[in-house]
Amino acid sequence: MRVLHTMIRVGDLDRSIKFYTEVLGMQVIKVSDHPEGKFTNVFVGYGSEDDGATIELTYNYGVESYELGMGFGHVALAVPDAYAACAEIKARGGVVTREAGPMKHGTTVIAFVQDPDGYKIELIQRP
Repeated sequence: MRVLHTMIRVGDLDRSIKFYTEVLGMQVIKVSDHPEGKFTNVFVGYGSEDDGATIELTYNYGVESYELGMGFGHVALAVPDAYAACAEIKARGGVVTREAGPMKHGTTVIAFVQDPDGYKIELIQRP
């Protein structure tokens, strides 16, 4: 078994695609529109679904926002340099909610950014 994808519901599909592709540098891997079900799925990631996990952006027609709830934490991405990643994300218009630096109770360098719908994305420095 392996992780295939994480699904998140988004309120503006174009805005979300722009964030994940232009700010985080992912690629659109697959688009699946389901007019009969009134939803569209867009899979984004850094490689094919065969190579690694992806994020499934689900847009339900007519729904502009969601309450994130208390159960969801974040999506984590490995980056070679969290400091440089934060600078690049800010330069591309992204929001850094926790600047790069060591974890509170450890030495791993992490940072957090936020997507347009409020989902947190953790950047974990892994050279």
